Amino acid sequence: MSVMLSASFLMASEAIADDKSFSPYVDTQGNISLPDDFRISMVHLGSWFVPEGAASGFHDVYTEKSSAQAYRKTGKFPDGATLVKELRASKTGDYTTGQGVGHAVTDVKQWFVMIKDAKGRFSDNKIWGEGWGWGLYKPDNRSKNVSSNYKADCLGCHLPAKNTDLVYVGAYPTLGK
Repeated sequence: MSVMLSASFLMASEAIADDKSFSPYVDTQGNISLPDDFRISMVHLGSWFVPEGAASGFHDVYTEKSSAQAYRKTGKFPDGATLVKELRASKTGDYTTGQGVGHAVTDVKQWFVMIKDAKGRFSDNKIWGEGWGWGLYKPDNRSKNVSSNYKADCLGCHLPAKNTDLVYVGAYPTLGK
């Protein structure tokens, strides 16, 4: 029995690893990585601005061009779509465009990553569920996902967007025509 389970696990892991169309940011165990240089390689969907509190600043959201195009056609993110939200600190100042103008600064507070999983590939991994993989990365270690359980770490903020597949699409003009 143990040998059969091990063989099944290896076959499933190999199938995920061989499924190049799923996501280059997910390994065979379901670990998610923060995409490198996403500001250049992905398209900007839109931004949120939070004026006060721990999450204050600009929240810029990116995805693959192909994922944005698929969303425009179907109204849904395709399997393997990656969403990256970068939370940046902000600063205000007086400029020729007006007083109290806010802008993002170079300081990044954190990054969030969601990867669409329409097939439920990692049901035993606690960072996967509700059709998504969930990641949270801090500037002091961009390679470590500090989310260990999406239900405790991520879902509470996303439940109000349940009708739009847990994504707040209202601030993403790129998804419209």
